[in-house]
Amino acid sequence: MTEYERSRTMPALPEHVFDQASNVSQLDSWMPADLHVREAELPAVTVHEDRTGEDASALFRAEPDQQRMEWGTRETGSYAGWLQVAGIGSGASEVTIHLSFFEASHDPGGEAVEAALDRSLERLAEQVQLRVDGTEG
Repeated sequence: MTEYERSRTMPALPEHVFDQASNVSQLDSWMPADLHVREAELPAVTVHEDRTGEDASALFRAEPDQQRMEWGTRETGSYAGWLQVAGIGSGASEVTIHLSFFEASHDPGGEAVEAALDRSLERLAEQVQLRVDGTEG
């Protein structure tokens, strides 16, 4: 098993960050560009990965009272992850994403995963800022 974790501070209330992050219909706006999530009947979702061209049955759960999301593959048990939002005072939040790959064949490698996590957190921060600024359409 291989695990990766990245964090980023965002200048927004944890509720705003979590609401943006956990909106299933907007996951594509901040997740890695080669992953596409289609909602089935929650917690069931389908994840399409451009890199492999495959669809995977997955689960997605959001726990607003804990400011936490969890996801992972259903049948294969290939990977799982979570995102946690924590308030750090002064209207700011810290967002942490953690990924676990249970099969080496699904792990794209440390450099690629860390870059994707950093970019995802950057894109999430951009989406949160748009929402906070009231310019989101």
